[in-house]
Amino acid sequence: MIRIRKPASPPPLLTTQGREEADANRTAYDADPAAYHEGRAQLSFHSGIYGHESVKRELNAAQHDKCCFCEAKISHVSYGDVEHFRPKAGYRQAPADPLGRPGYWWLAYEWSNLYLSCQMCNQRFKKNTFPLRDPGRRCRDHRADLAQEEPLFLDPGVVDPEDHIEFAAEQPMAKNGSLQGLVTIEALGLRREPLRERRFDRYDKLAALRDVTLLFPDHHPLARRALAILNDAVKDNAEYSAMAWALMNKS
Repeated sequence: MIRIRKPASPPPLLTTQGREEADANRTAYDADPAAYHEGRAQLSFHSGIYGHESVKRELNAAQHDKCCFCEAKISHVSYGDVEHFRPKAGYRQAPADPLGRPGYWWLAYEWSNLYLSCQMCNQRFKKNTFPLRDPGRRCRDHRADLAQEEPLFLDPGVVDPEDHIEFAAEQPMAKNGSLQGLVTIEALGLRREPLRERRFDRYDKLAALRDVTLLFPDHHPLARRALAILNDAVKDNAEYSAMAWALMNKS
């Protein structure tokens, strides 16, 4: 994971149709909150708004065409999912827990709550899971203060994942025992075998190039070429750049 910096201004569709839908849900909820907490009624969400091409395009650009969680290049293998960091329809503290309702419905069209994710991270691992350090402080409606929550998933638009996740070769590890780092890695499947294999292939090549820079003097053409590739590998737009950054800063 790397820090994601989205444009301050949301795509216009979120502030027009998205705001209208959010207002409609707020009116419906306020008329009978118990019906939504007890599961007798459900709020509606329109993927054609939060998942609109204009929204995906902005997210893709801000994230350099990379999944917000695993850093795989999205367009190589899929169209990508618009991911709600705080799940909109319902939530689970742990994957096996029953679905709690309602979810963070008032954030369904909020720019700060939207990211682009690969389908594997979103549909197989995260789903509706959203663990908190203290589940008793979970916000249950639009009047609650989200600042009271302590999510155990790293929000890449708010914190720098580098403060919580480090790498041992291609494997992500919790940095300094970070609970957020550990939960993010395990619950989002960031050590899953196909992903590990893909990262290792990248790591192995970059490690070999790093060896070249150590074996040859700086002015040697091979060293210059290797260093140029390594410098590109740590840029935000490079696949698995957090891992590459860790390799380059390895003593």
